[in-house]
Order: sequence, then C-alpha cells, then structure tokens
Amino acid sequence: MVRPRWHLRSSTGSNRLGQHWDQFVALWAALNLLWVCFDITYVPLRTFWLQRNLYPLPSAPLVLRLGFLPDITPFYDPVKGIEPHRETQAYLNAFDQMDRALLAGFPASDLRRRQVALTDQMIDDNPFLSSGGSGTLEKIKNRLRERADQDSAKQSAELLLGDDWLRRQPWIEERLFWQQQVLPLVATNYWRSIDENGRPTDQFWRIDLVIFQSVFLADILLRAARLRRRLPGLSWGDALLRRWTDLPLLLPFWRWLRLIPVVERLQTSGLVNMEPLRAVISRAVVALLAVELFEVLALQLMDGAQGLIRSPQWPQRIRRLRSHQSVSINDERELVELLRIWGPLLLSEVGPRLAPQFQAVLAHALQQTLQTMVVPPGLRQLQLLMQVEKQLTQQLASGMVDSVMELSRGAGARMQRRDNRQIDLLRDCVDRFWDELAEALESGPVLERSQQLVCALLEELKLTYLAQINRTGIDALIRELDQLTVPPATAAENQPMGAEASGPASTPRDQSP
Repeated sequence: MVRPRWHLRSSTGSNRLGQHWDQFVALWAALNLLWVCFDITYVPLRTFWLQRNLYPLPSAPLVLRLGFLPDITPFYDPVKGIEPHRETQAYLNAFDQMDRALLAGFPASDLRRRQVALTDQMIDDNPFLSSGGSGTLEKIKNRLRERADQDSAKQSAELLLGDDWLRRQPWIEERLFWQQQVLPLVATNYWRSIDENGRPTDQFWRIDLVIFQSVFLADILLRAARLRRRLPGLSWGDALLRRWTDLPLLLPFWRWLRLIPVVERLQTSGLVNMEPLRAVISRAVVALLAVELFEVLALQLMDGAQGLIRSPQWPQRIRRLRSHQSVSINDERELVELLRIWGPLLLSEVGPRLAPQFQAVLAHALQQTLQTMVVPPGLRQLQLLMQVEKQLTQQLASGMVDSVMELSRGAGARMQRRDNRQIDLLRDCVDRFWDELAEALESGPVLERSQQLVCALLEELKLTYLAQINRTGIDALIRELDQLTVPPATAAENQPMGAEASGPASTPRDQSP
C-alpha cells in the first residue's frame, strides 16, 4: 500500500541552530504576510478601523460594535500619507464649539448659523470625493432628511439647528443624533498626500525593507551558501536561481505573491504540514488533467497509426522490417534473438501441452474427409462402420500429432543450442517472411481491404475506449487514489475489544521439534 508523503517520518537535521533559524524566518515571513494583507486592505477598510463597527447587513440598521479593538488609525495613517481633511475637520471643530456653548446654556445663534453654512458648503463641495467616499455624503443627506422629515438636506440642517426645533427638542437629546448619525460619517473623510511620482504616499516599503526584507535577503544568501556547500560545482548565480520561489519576498510590488514562499518555508521548517491540504485541493485537478492528457495522447497515437496504415508506402515499410535493414544496437538483432528464445519455448513446452487439442482438431478434419471422399453415401447409415471410421481417424490423428510433437521437441532442443548457422537461417527466414508479405500486399487486392479493416478497428477503439474513459469519470479515479493513499487501519485498531484479555490462550505454542 502506498503511503502518503505527509505520513512519512521526516528526518531531523543535525544542525539544530540552522533548524531554529529556518523556523524563525518562517514565522517572520508569516508575520510579514499578515502585515502585507493588513496594509493592502487598510485604506479600503479605514472606516472600520476608525469606528470599529461591523455592519453584517448593509441594508439593515444592524451594527456590531467592536470596542475592544484599539484605534490604530493615528499610528498607521502617517504610513499611508493620510491626514484629516481641512473642510471636514473644520466642520467637526465648529460642531464641538457649538456643542460646548449649547451645553453651557448659551443660545449660540451665531455658532448654529455657522454650522448650517458649513453643512451647506459640505453638501455643495462634496469633500468626500478625494477619499472615494461619495456614498458617505449621500448617507449624511438621507439621515438629515429623515430626521427633519424634509425633501432637502440643506433645509433639514437649517431646521434641525433652528430655534423652533431646539425649543421642542432639548439639545441634550438632539446632540445624540448628530454624534451618532452624522459626525461619525464626517470623521471618516480624509486627505491623502501625493509623492513626487504622482502616486499616493506610501511608506510601507521603507519599513518592509529595514525590518523584513533585510532578514529575507540574509536567509536567501544563507540558503544559497548551503546549496553551494552541498554542490561545490554550483555557481552563485545558479544557486540563487534555484531559490527563485523566494523572489516575491524581495519584490516591492505584487506583495500578495509572498504567500508562495511563506507556505513553502512553513512546510520545509516543519511548523505547518501543508501536504494534506495541497493533496485535497489538487486531487480533482490532477485527475481531470490526467484524463484529458491521456485522451489527447491516445487519440493522437491512434490517428498517427491510422495515417501510417493508410499510407501507400505500407508494403515498403513492412519490407524495411528486414533484419539487415533495421537499426541494431550492440550488433544484436532483436527480432532474431527473440525468435531464438521463443522458438524453443513454443516447440518444447507450449506445443506438447496442446497435443490433445491438436488431436481433436485433426481427427475431426480426417473424419470429415473420409465421410465425403472414401465412404459411399449408402454405407454411412451403418453404425459399426461409423465407429470404425471414428477410431481410425483418432489413431491417425494421434500418430500424426505424436510425430509432429516429437519433431517439435527435437527442434526446440536444437534451437536452444546457439550457433551462427542457426542465427543466419533465422535471419533469412525473417527477411523472407517480410519480403513475401510485402509482395503479397502489393500484388493483390488485400492491401486496400486490410487498410480499411485496420483503420475501422482503430476508429472503433477511439469511439468505445475513449468514451469509456469519459463515462468512468473523475470520481472513480479519486476513489482509486484514496484506496492507494489512505493507509489501512492498524492491527490494534482492527482488533476487537476484549481480545487483549485473552491472555495465554492467544499466545502461539512452541512448535519446535
């Protein structure tokens, strides 16, 4: 039974320091991969990291507040060149001044009019375009309209901050709407600086180069040195080329490709066993590709055989099979040597074992010949004469077969003796056979009919056998692969419960004499 590769015991290297280094680099690369994934998704998910709110259903007002997560935006925004937007930040600062004044009991009519003006300006200028958050402004406008029950967002802001509304709604309750529904959306806006190349500022590569890629470069050089120590004739260029899978670790772009070397290092360091997962993922794909590849190869082979058979040079190709025109390796004629080996086998062993069958066939043929040529039709009704005829044919057939078998045994014994004369005769026989076969095909109508029959046979094989492969399907191949790779249950697992309690009764007796 074939054992899967991940069930085989891995040999522990003697250099424990090198093993610990490999494990450290594998963990360091895994940490770098997690950071790469976080960096790639930080800008699209910055609103989540800012508010730590999760919306399972965007169309429903269901919010999962993850307050236990820290606010990392003040620390990571500088890495991505993100700064507070001037207009939205001025809006937030003005609201704080108005809020403090209203909580202190002041009318703050001027501050309220300024806040309404800032709201109108934000709606007109749409500062969320720079951060790709145009939908955020629409959410703010919709919430203002729903709160004031108005058709216009500007009129709604003026109404919500007006004297009549605040006389009916105390500011202590009204400020909750602004702090929970409006201001968090305004705070999500940001401005991202541009570098000299016209791209958004990103300082990730600096940190990655100093902290991670320097370690990866040292490890790649160390692995190349190990490889050159094991293969002294290998140059540095070839050694580094063999570590081509580590190239994504040093690339400043397409950083998601680091998944490949990270998985390879985790596997080789022994920290994670990826082989079962790889086998499960690739099993169906490999089985499908194997079937497709075999179908193409089989079809191409059959088409090539049909083209060879339909060729008018078929007799010439048969004549080229003569031993003196074939390619010989080490001065050995393979076909002649095969006949010299198989001849004694057929004449000395196979043929004599078929003597009863030969006797029955020959006796039947002789009996039919006697009935049609020797015995008159009027005497065929006599039972005694027919029994004598049957016994006579059996004796004649037995004598002829025995004589032929005796000659066959003698010929087989003589063919086992190797001599040059025998090899020359066998070669002449083989050459003569191919010549006569080619001449018979050229002179008669057999060639065209033979080509048609053989091509039709190959066509039937293509239609039946290849179709059978498709009908077999991938599931049968996968089940067969499971039978080969899944190890059988051990003897301890197959042993029924209580068998170990059998004691001396299960102990084999000493049968030594």
